[in-house]
Amino acid sequence: MTQEESGTRQPMRRVGLIDQAAERFREEVASGRWPVGERIPTEAALVSEFGIGRNTVREAVQSLVHAGLLRREQGRGTFVISSSELTGTLERQLAGGTRRHYLELRLALDSAAAALAALNRSDADVELLRELRDRREASWAADDPDLRASADLALHHAIVAATHNPLYVKLYSSMLDIFAAHMRDEKSEDEDAAHRHHHELVEAIADGDADRAVTKVVSIFKPFMG
Repeated sequence: MTQEESGTRQPMRRVGLIDQAAERFREEVASGRWPVGERIPTEAALVSEFGIGRNTVREAVQSLVHAGLLRREQGRGTFVISSSELTGTLERQLAGGTRRHYLELRLALDSAAAALAALNRSDADVELLRELRDRREASWAADDPDLRASADLALHHAIVAATHNPLYVKLYSSMLDIFAAHMRDEKSEDEDAAHRHHHELVEAIADGDADRAVTKVVSIFKPFMG
């Protein structure tokens, strides 16, 4: 009698347990309960918390390592390196691009997002965009490249969110770390003009003017294109 005929499917159940555990751990990452940059609980703690075997824990964690969400560090533990499997995939696929390649990619994505946001934004979106625009400008008072990059990306991410296209939001969100890593040191020679272009971009979106919004995105990126 074969294993299938006897109804015993131990390997299938085993794989199912690993998949279930991996999904539970993936939810911990996606929810932020296991934040990016932080160490996840030890194997013993995971066994106790989730009520599963040590081997299942180990294999489920390893599957998330392969997916690009976690990284094992010898002697230190396992750390969260991404909240999205798509981010890890994109980082591998987009590795090796030049500065100009990343600028052109952002220009294309941000231009389309600005046009869609102008067509689909809500009053609440406009209020948030104006708040983030002012916060971005205020961040330039501090000589902190990371703070500036974070404030700039927060505004552009909110513009993408204002498209109300969940696929666009997911794609762009997965690329934020890539953009931050490759563009944190970008500086405009005319900061006043950059602030003005961002101000006008938000107002174009608020006015529902897609063509003007795209023009303003081009104005923002043009000084960096060389």
